[in-house]
Amino acid sequence: MSADFLAYVLEQLAQLGELTSRRMFGGAGLYSDGLFFGLIMDEVLYLRVDDANRADYSSRGMAQFRPYVDRPHLSMNYYEIPADVLEDAAELVSWARRSVTVAKNASQPAAARNPKLVRWRRLR
Repeated sequence: MSADFLAYVLEQLAQLGELTSRRMFGGAGLYSDGLFFGLIMDEVLYLRVDDANRADYSSRGMAQFRPYVDRPHLSMNYYEIPADVLEDAAELVSWARRSVTVAKNASQPAAARNPKLVRWRRLR
């Protein structure tokens, strides 16, 4: 990953708010308010997904992040961002905000994410 590409991505995401990056495994991790929501590897930006935003990526044929070349069946919940979204800062920030929400939800305990689970526990 080049320093120029990282600088470009950080510039495009400037309106996201508190944004930091950390070098990792030849790429970089992206954090907003301490939440890991994206990564850059081999000049490609990947953002975190779950069931709420996965269709945005899969409907456009975007690839999942696959960290192991020798094990292509293994993937993570990160998808490549479309080139037109990367080039439009406002649109990229919108997509990134959804990924930050995904990261925030994943960091909460299951009971906090699912009110029905909390209610069920109270009934027990």
